[in-house]
Amino acid sequence: MGFLSAHPLAALLRWLLFAGMTAGAIVCFYLVVSRRVGYIRLGRQASPKRGAQHYDEAGDEYDDSEGDSDSDSDSDSDSDSDSKEKAHLSSFSANAALASEAVTSTEARRGLEWVYQVFGHRKLLKDIRSGLMHLVIFYGFIVLQFGALDIIWEGISGSPLPFLDYHWFVYTQELTVSLVLLALLYGGFRRYVERLRRLKRGWKPSIVLWFIGGLMLTVLLTQAFNRLQDAPAGGASLYVSYAPVSSAIAEAMDNAGVAPSAGRMLYEVFWWLHYAVLLSFLVYVPQSKHFHILTAPVNLWLRRRSPPGKLAPLDLEDEEAESFGVGAIEQFTQKQLLDLYACVECGRCTNVCPAASTGKLLSPMHLITKLRDHLTEKGAAITSKSPWVPAFGGGGSVGAHVMHSDAPVLWSAGAKTTIEPTMSAQKGAWSLRADTAPADAALIGDVMSESELWACTTCRNCEDQCPVGNEHVDKIIDMRRYLVLTEGKIPAEAQRAMNNIERQGNPWGLPRAERGAWLSAYNSSEAASSPVPTMQEAAKRGGDDRPELVLWAGTMGAYDQRSRKVLFAVVRLLQHAGIPFAVLGGEERNSGDTARRLGNELLFQTLCSENIATLQRYGVRRVVTICPHTFNAFKNEYPDFGLSKSVVVEHHTTLLERLVAQQLIKPVHPVLERVVFHDSCYLGRYNGIYDAPRNLLRAIPGVKMLEMERNRENGLCCGAGGGLMWMEERSGVRVNEARATQALSTSPTVIGSACPYCLTMMEDGIKLLDAEKTVRARDVAELLAESVFG
Repeated sequence: MGFLSAHPLAALLRWLLFAGMTAGAIVCFYLVVSRRVGYIRLGRQASPKRGAQHYDEAGDEYDDSEGDSDSDSDSDSDSDSDSKEKAHLSSFSANAALASEAVTSTEARRGLEWVYQVFGHRKLLKDIRSGLMHLVIFYGFIVLQFGALDIIWEGISGSPLPFLDYHWFVYTQELTVSLVLLALLYGGFRRYVERLRRLKRGWKPSIVLWFIGGLMLTVLLTQAFNRLQDAPAGGASLYVSYAPVSSAIAEAMDNAGVAPSAGRMLYEVFWWLHYAVLLSFLVYVPQSKHFHILTAPVNLWLRRRSPPGKLAPLDLEDEEAESFGVGAIEQFTQKQLLDLYACVECGRCTNVCPAASTGKLLSPMHLITKLRDHLTEKGAAITSKSPWVPAFGGGGSVGAHVMHSDAPVLWSAGAKTTIEPTMSAQKGAWSLRADTAPADAALIGDVMSESELWACTTCRNCEDQCPVGNEHVDKIIDMRRYLVLTEGKIPAEAQRAMNNIERQGNPWGLPRAERGAWLSAYNSSEAASSPVPTMQEAAKRGGDDRPELVLWAGTMGAYDQRSRKVLFAVVRLLQHAGIPFAVLGGEERNSGDTARRLGNELLFQTLCSENIATLQRYGVRRVVTICPHTFNAFKNEYPDFGLSKSVVVEHHTTLLERLVAQQLIKPVHPVLERVVFHDSCYLGRYNGIYDAPRNLLRAIPGVKMLEMERNRENGLCCGAGGGLMWMEERSGVRVNEARATQALSTSPTVIGSACPYCLTMMEDGIKLLDAEKTVRARDVAELLAESVFG
């Protein structure tokens, strides 16, 4: 019989204590979780998405049956068209059809992704050392739950659980305990000795180390004293190979003269201590960042099914709406609020953020944690239910956490990247203000400063790194929308760009009539093998030879003299390959991406509607563009406003890659350059295109490909996204200067890109670093054209 039944009265009291502790912990756990769920439910329910498609982690479609159907019917109706042209312009819908054959069930694919994230730790293992550490602790806890049940049951009944091979079970338990203890020591080393900049320090982050360490030690000591109390007479060794740690401790105690009676008492002490730590940890978890143990799997399951970074449309015709965007914490969606409680505070998002890395106040991790603190405090005020159970765990605090000031970030790192100044500024500025009620704390101003919101480049590196599926960018855009559409607040440079787009159709304010001037400039150049037709001219001619491919010049290609060279190179290559295409010339409008990312949804929807109407008027079925921002807007966001799914949108690198593979374009002239490629955020992280531009560079004879340390999905932003192309950076170092510094560290002769924004920012970075004599910035299309035409 176990110690709980040694004496009837003692057994009764111990049973009552055991039952009371268990019931009390379960009640506390339930209250904490239910109250936080109540805070989440203060948010609004997300509006249903129109025509939502399913996407994988990289942003590639894997289920588009409707698009396949449309594409197939279109192909049948045009069966007499030139088959060569069809081969040249194979659509993305065909690729989606192939993917759907491999993955018959969208939900099965989604479930598999969820399993990879939760149980495979795919994002966590991007940092292999901390990923393995967390993997050991994660699976260690799963394994040790069986051991905890065994310890509890043996203490109650006096006999262990009837596992098939109990000795093997004990061995796996002790091995797991040892591995978890080693992982904890390494975790403490990473945080407090190695002092990773992305990790918070102080007493709060260390609590979980003490909890888990206490659990592991009480497991070993409980088992050790259990062996000691049953020590056989005659001084036989207590060490057994199947319990190498606990039996070694018991052996040491026995050799030290600890009697079995003392072992019996210590067994009871450590059994209760283990159970108390276990229940305390259960109550502590949902009141801390470790609530992610419960919320992260749910958050990952509910992650967006739309393309990565796709913004939800605003219903600007809602006459009942009192405001647009998010100006209060409860105006976020419930999924957005779930994000806040899923955060692990691992700092991976801040560690890769171009704003935080270059001395701006914005830190994606602090964005989430500040919103979480504000939600907890305001939720408690609205529901009149303390988030802390028992109340002495923090329920006595008054006031609200706010940013005391728009804290300056002290920068002294030159053109190198570091998050330490931003982390220090955030820590110093966020504190409890006793004279402010949670309901009076303004979301924008007290919780999030305007400078933080306007520092985001919308690169999505934070979201790509987040192991729990948090979405940072849409929260920032929602708050920008509130500032712009409801309060009319926007930085002066951004306002000037918006005014120019609204009046003249471009951010510079150049005459609207000059949008098509690039066309006459190309047609009159020596490079033109034949005049480029417009869709208007093709429509006037009539007949069945109207090109179905439109080359979308975009605002950069139409107005910016440097980007025109890229556009001209693409035009030459398409003509050389014999691809029939046309352009819209002056009928194009700005894509609206800049306006939308700056929060001006009204201007975006106006431009979007005009562009869709133009494409529909000419029956355009395929669009190719040199701008990833335009590409992303057309492909992923325009369908919400009426662009048919049958319209295939492509970036120039993927089209050129296909033409090179089909040998319709043959790079034959050597280009003796060392090219380091810079990935565009809107081409890569938003749309999963990393290989196409690299394959083009590899196809060019003479080019030596280089890679920066941060490349592909972890590439640093150029600093132009999110509308920041048109705004000045006033703290720290310029993002493009930092990125150019990273590129120059590879000793290139060319910094390659596939985006006119990136091209501009890299050229400016080269100038800032006085490297113009040895390094140039060029688009991959320019390098390909040089190899093709000499």
